[in-house]
Amino acid sequence: MSASAKTEPKLIFRLQFEPEGRIGRGKIQLLSHIRQTGSISAGGRAMDMSYRRAWLLVDEMNRLFREPVVESQRGGKQGGGAMLTPFGEALIAHYHAMEKKAQAALAEDIGWIVGHLAE
Repeated sequence: MSASAKTEPKLIFRLQFEPEGRIGRGKIQLLSHIRQTGSISAGGRAMDMSYRRAWLLVDEMNRLFREPVVESQRGGKQGGGAMLTPFGEALIAHYHAMEKKAQAALAEDIGWIVGHLAE
């Protein structure tokens, strides 16, 4: 095991809502790409994801919450597009805040585990 792998473990943070809903770093990353590109298709491409897969994930998130996270516009002369709703923006911010809090709260325990990894 390399020294960098030993000293830099990843804490993967995901919220699971029973029975099927979940929010994790992949969906949050997709939302960030949609924010940057103004497009579900381009946001998905930035993650090597098909438009269909990206659209299905956005649809899943929009159905999971009382408020939509992304609003899309159909194509036309100006073409289609998508933008995050205020709730979608807040979701990204809260998710990242929770990630940081979890990392800080678990840093000592993670350090202990890392200290016991085999060389």
